[in-house]
Amino acid sequence: MTASMIKPHSLKPHAHIGIVGASSPVDPADLENAKSGLESKGYTVTLGESTTKAYGYLAATDETRAADINRMFGDDNIDAIFCMRGGYGSMRILDRLDYDLARQHPKPLLGFSDVTALHIAYGKLSGLVTYHGPMPVGVFKSGGLAPIEQDSFDRALKRSEPMGIIPSAYPLSTIREGTAEGTLVGGNLSLIVGLLGTPYELDTAGRVLLLEDVGEKSYAVDRMLTQLRLAGKLDDCAGIVLGDFTDCGESMRGCNLPLPQIFADILLPCGKPILGGYSIGHCDINVVLPLGVRARLDASARTLTILENAVED
Repeated sequence: MTASMIKPHSLKPHAHIGIVGASSPVDPADLENAKSGLESKGYTVTLGESTTKAYGYLAATDETRAADINRMFGDDNIDAIFCMRGGYGSMRILDRLDYDLARQHPKPLLGFSDVTALHIAYGKLSGLVTYHGPMPVGVFKSGGLAPIEQDSFDRALKRSEPMGIIPSAYPLSTIREGTAEGTLVGGNLSLIVGLLGTPYELDTAGRVLLLEDVGEKSYAVDRMLTQLRLAGKLDDCAGIVLGDFTDCGESMRGCNLPLPQIFADILLPCGKPILGGYSIGHCDINVVLPLGVRARLDASARTLTILENAVED
C-alpha cells in the first residue's frame, strides 16, 4: 500500500459498470437478474466473459478471470468494476493481474468476502482505494439494497467528501476502550490469513483493521486470529473493527468457547481499541466501506469515522 492512495472518480448517474466473476460461479438467472437490476437504476452494464464460463467451483479458468479484470481496468469506457459474488478463487489469480494498469486507469472495485484478496492486492501493489460492500447477484436476489446500505454506497462511491460516521444496523459493543486513527484495511479473516507469507500479505502497521467471516467453527476463528497474532499483525495495527461473524461459533465435538471469549483471549492482550458488532460482511445488512482511506476508531464512543473522501470528482 503506497503512501498516497489513488482515489477513483466518483460513480456518476448512467455510469458504465463492468461485472466480473473473480471467484465462484452463479446461476445464469441470478446473473441476468442482477444485470437487469443495475440497468433499472440507470446504469449501463457489461458482463465479463468470466461471468458465464463456470469452471468447477470457479466462475471461469484463472486465465479468463484475470484477463477479464485486466480488460475492465484497461477499458476507459468502463467506469466501475463490480464482482458478481464471492465464494472462492480470487487468490488464484493475484499473480496474473496487471497492477500497473489499474494504477494508470483507476476505477472503483466493489465486493467483499473472497474479494478481500483483490482489495489487499490492489491496495498494496496499485495503491488503489477499493470498496468493501454488497455485490450485484446477492443484492438483487434479496430485493435490492436496504436504505442503510444504499446510503453508505452513495456516500462512499458518489460523493467526494468524507463519509463521516459509519452507521450499523446492529448494536455495537466496546470490546476494549480507546481511540485510534489510521488507514482502514482488511476484510474477510480467512483471506487475510491465507495471504500471510505471500507477496500480497496485508500490512497492518498503524492501520485500523477490519475483520469479518462466515461459516467458521469456533476453533477455526481461534486458529486464524492466533495466526494473525503470531504474525505480529495484531501488535502492529492501531485498532480493530469486528464486522459480523455470520454462522460462526459452532462447537467441535461438543466442546466450545464462545466467540466473545475467543475475542477476549486473543484480541484484548494486543492492547488496542476494539469495536465489535458492525453490520459489515455476510450479514443481512452489509454497509459499504472504502478501504485505503484514513479512519478514526473510537471504541469508547462506539464509532468508526471515515476522515477523507473515498472518490474524486
